[in-house]
Amino acid sequence: MLTRAVAAVLVAGGVLALHSAQAQFPGLKRTGLMQNDLSVPGREVVQVRVEFPPGLVAANHSHPGEELVYVVEGLFEYQLEGEPAVKLKAGDVLFIPAGKNHTVKNIGSGNATELATYIVEKGKPLVVLAK
Repeated sequence: MLTRAVAAVLVAGGVLALHSAQAQFPGLKRTGLMQNDLSVPGREVVQVRVEFPPGLVAANHSHPGEELVYVVEGLFEYQLEGEPAVKLKAGDVLFIPAGKNHTVKNIGSGNATELATYIVEKGKPLVVLAK
């Protein structure tokens, strides 16, 4: 019984984190796929399917840990702070270091979808808008 209660709290926390991230970028759709503790104390993995309609920009932001991106469909442009812009298409991958500010834009004519896997500090907001 206690295990179910703990699982419910973890799921609710994950849903709140995803809802908050989604609210920061109107039009963006995030679907939580997985959230699990890691063997490293205080760290967890969060996996999310992120869907961008044409032209949508996820404004300059960072994450409290690493992000691993796999492009499922469409065409994205990523601008990581201090680096040249990178264009990614379906099948491409990208590593974004912890705390690295970046913007993401769907530069294609159709929807663009990515599988985002975050290795982050537990209890921190998943998305931190840049100041």
